[in-house]
Amino acid sequence: MPYNRANAVAYAHRWAFDRNPAYADFSEMGGDCTNFISQCLHAGGAAMNYTPNTGWYYNSLRSRAPAWSGVEPLYRFLTTNRGKGPFAIRVSAGEIHPGDIVQLSFNGGSSFGHSLFVVSTGDPPDNSNILIATHTADSDNRPLDSWEGVVYRYLHILGTR
Repeated sequence: MPYNRANAVAYAHRWAFDRNPAYADFSEMGGDCTNFISQCLHAGGAAMNYTPNTGWYYNSLRSRAPAWSGVEPLYRFLTTNRGKGPFAIRVSAGEIHPGDIVQLSFNGGSSFGHSLFVVSTGDPPDNSNILIATHTADSDNRPLDSWEGVVYRYLHILGTR
């Protein structure tokens, strides 16, 4: 099943400043950003992967994979997934598209702690014309370069199985 970027972006716009009641809100549990990104991917047609511990799924607050709501686990899942669900590669800013993900490091790149969903890009894409939606500090159509002093990690969603 192909990844439907338009549906994923529409979901991001719809829920950027609100919470979908079908999912727990992680705002008081370390942040809701990656949970929101996972919801966007799922809205784009990405099937859940129920592999214990290393999969990507959400049934409830108590029944979910670490990759559903954790920045680093989502990165590991997307870049190593050979099974069901979404898969991605790390790219440069110029290779990013709406429906992709940017992750931020606030400590020089030794770890990443925030996930953003790309809703629009310029041509060619760069940090000044990539617009994102995210939760925790709820935003929609926020310029990527409004985060200063961070390291960016760009993930291009290749598809979903």
